[in-house]
Amino acid sequence: MSIYEIIILSVALALDALIVSFSYGAVIKEKRCKSAFSLAFSFGFFQMLMPVLGWYFTNLVYYYLERYSKWIVFTIFFILGCKFLKDAITKTENNTISCISLTCILCLALATSIDAFGAGASIKLLDIEIWKPAVIIGIITYTMSFFGFLIAGILKNISEKHVGILGALILFYLALKSVI
Repeated sequence: MSIYEIIILSVALALDALIVSFSYGAVIKEKRCKSAFSLAFSFGFFQMLMPVLGWYFTNLVYYYLERYSKWIVFTIFFILGCKFLKDAITKTENNTISCISLTCILCLALATSIDAFGAGASIKLLDIEIWKPAVIIGIITYTMSFFGFLIAGILKNISEKHVGILGALILFYLALKSVI
């Protein structure tokens, strides 16, 4: 696997994390740098970790997890989409639309990195050492997520309700995409 193929794989794996980061960046108004770093670090770390796990546990765990992975991702994105939608509809001046708690961040990181587990299994089946691809995947995911979050700040003049609904629709799309 060439460096170019690893980069292409990394970008493809990072797209879900980019979209979620962009959605969060559009609605989070306070502690933007901290939130951008938290999301990007979590996404990058999980995107680096999951291929390693997939690589090591290909013969044991992948068979069982692969059957349910799309439904795990669907459930997580669907629940988070419902939360975005509920928060957007019931928005008051004192509540924030999106969940930025550690639990939400870890759920999002897990949901956006399940494909990376499968990529790690594929890399193992190609008989390629995992560390170089895993690090590149993590760095690219971190970078795309961080800048996606910050760039979304240009939407700050758009109604938070509309952006929250857009974020919910994006999460619903990702949920449906995972099972189709």
